[in-house]
Amino acid sequence: MNPVNDFLDYAALKNPNEPEFLQAVREIAETVIPFIEKNPKYKKAKILERLIEPDRTIIFRVPWVDDNGSLQINRGYRVQMTNALGPYKGGLRFHPNVNLSVLKFLAFEQIFKNALTTLPLGAGKGGADFNPKGKSDNEIMRFCQSFMNELYRHIGPNTDVPAGDIGVSGKEIGYMFGQYKKLTNQFTGTITGKGLGSGGSLIRPEATGYGCVYFVEKMLSRKNESIKGKKVIISGSGNVAQFAAEKIIDLGGVVLTMSDSSGFIFDKNGIDAKKLDFIKDLKNIKKGRIQEYAKKYNVQYKEGERPWSIIADIALPCATQNEIQKECAKKIVKNKVIAVCEGANMPSSSEAINIFKKNNVLFGPGKSANAGGVAVSALEMSQNSVRISWSREKVDKKLKEIMMNIHEQCVVYANESGTIDYVKGANIAGFVRVANAILDQGHV
Repeated sequence: MNPVNDFLDYAALKNPNEPEFLQAVREIAETVIPFIEKNPKYKKAKILERLIEPDRTIIFRVPWVDDNGSLQINRGYRVQMTNALGPYKGGLRFHPNVNLSVLKFLAFEQIFKNALTTLPLGAGKGGADFNPKGKSDNEIMRFCQSFMNELYRHIGPNTDVPAGDIGVSGKEIGYMFGQYKKLTNQFTGTITGKGLGSGGSLIRPEATGYGCVYFVEKMLSRKNESIKGKKVIISGSGNVAQFAAEKIIDLGGVVLTMSDSSGFIFDKNGIDAKKLDFIKDLKNIKKGRIQEYAKKYNVQYKEGERPWSIIADIALPCATQNEIQKECAKKIVKNKVIAVCEGANMPSSSEAINIFKKNNVLFGPGKSANAGGVAVSALEMSQNSVRISWSREKVDKKLKEIMMNIHEQCVVYANESGTIDYVKGANIAGFVRVANAILDQGHV
């Protein structure tokens, strides 16, 4: 009898054809079930069985009219996973590959990420199979308004507080918040990631990238190392990657790479603050491709590849799920990278994670390392509830404190000698907090 395999068989039977969700469940089960076996109160109450079943899953039609006057139909979702610790909290993703499996995986990961912050946050995730790339501002606005025409029924400041994710920037958040306000006749903190004029928080755009760097900084400090002088490879060139690069530069590290879906650039002299400003303008304003950086600064561009073959000290995957597979992990280890820290959600496959562990590479899993975004979202909720706005310095200080606290929780529950197993530590620490709340609340 193998309790891990038995549970995974049960999960697969209940959730067929959902590979992303089952991958996330496996990663939790392999570390948490041995802990549950030693703590019968969690086993008897079937906490993990309850956590893999969403409180509710909402699926709806999103009709909108494009600039040619043609009706388009997309599918919208909101997965409300658990509110044991607070209102459902998690982003909205607009991307063609959005489906129920992807959103259940993200919502499940969000349970443990949000619990690790120790803030009063439940877990959810949502979005649509809508691709904002190539759409006009008016098309995006019409889609967001139609999306909110249904979603508004299921959210609220004490019920469910969405935020942004891939494909949902401040622009999309603004359109959705405006429609929510019109439909409800209320100005509340129901959506986070808003513009400052609509009640948003300073540091929110930077939070996930900054938080990831604060986490890797803390991991390195346990080894008497620092970021200063370290060579860093980063994937992605969106919000998380940009601000991770910005903080690395601030701390004296050397950023060598950034990427998009077409390929990556390798700047052996380092991407400095001025060059990073070019990337921000390229990606945020002009909506260009990272290849244009290579042309401007005369550096290498590797079409159709990811940056994991480049020799460096630190790797920060900040693009999307499963971007580091087994062969990529082997290259990272071969190149003597000392730390991998996930800015994206589940960018490393299970096989890749095992390779990092076996080779004593410091590995910061996404549920701990990229929790900065949801942490500052919670701080935005706090500011909205009392109608005040904190300074940039105050929010950044609180963010750093939260990331350091998450790191310490991981260390406490890792229960390892030598290299800390941050995956195990994060999973168990997050599980214990939400499980205890569920036990307190009974069979609901």
